[in-house]
Amino acid sequence: MSCASNLTSKQAGVAATAGHLLVVPLGSTEQHGPHLPLTTDADIATALVQGLSRARDDVVAVSVLPFGASGEHAAFAGTLSIGEAALKTLLVELSRSASRTFGRILFVSAHGGNARAVRQAIVRLRAEGRNASAWSPNWRGDAHAGRTETSLMLHLAPERVQLSLAAAGNLTPVAELLPQMRLGGLAAVSKNGVLGDPAGASAGEGATLLAAAIAELSEWVSRWPIMEATG
Repeated sequence: MSCASNLTSKQAGVAATAGHLLVVPLGSTEQHGPHLPLTTDADIATALVQGLSRARDDVVAVSVLPFGASGEHAAFAGTLSIGEAALKTLLVELSRSASRTFGRILFVSAHGGNARAVRQAIVRLRAEGRNASAWSPNWRGDAHAGRTETSLMLHLAPERVQLSLAAAGNLTPVAELLPQMRLGGLAAVSKNGVLGDPAGASAGEGATLLAAAIAELSEWVSRWPIMEATG
């Protein structure tokens, strides 16, 4: 494992020649209810990539991209969004630059709102012959600032979780809320910005969830075919 911030240009070239994979964590800066920090998604994405780096010795990890497409959270204070168009452009241009050194680039996104822009960027990059892909965790839990993310943050940064302020939000399945959310954002369906219920969250559960996701990510990378990138 290598951290790009610690490498010289020569060392980066050596890593690339050895077939190392460049991994970019994607997060967001957005509200996560009254009890979780704005950087929750960025913190989780960073932890996933750090875990992958510990599991594999062919990874070059870069710093997290802390801003994403978070327009649905715009009504809540502290949300900073660059939008889908800007995110897509950023990922495409970043990959074009990275492909001059690295044969493969992987985006690991912990924010669901990034998904469409990431997909569009990957389609564009592959059409250009670049070997880019993306992976996101499937926590199989509640959608936003509920038990899942609260448990993860209790594991990663318990001092930044204000459990005394935690409260349940809208418990309706997200698929049923999407029409309202498209029209009025998250505020149209949840006054406190939570989709789910933080009750029962624990650091132990967060550690288990994170370990399972890292194992899934590592296995996925092992199965990713290595193709020649051009450009």
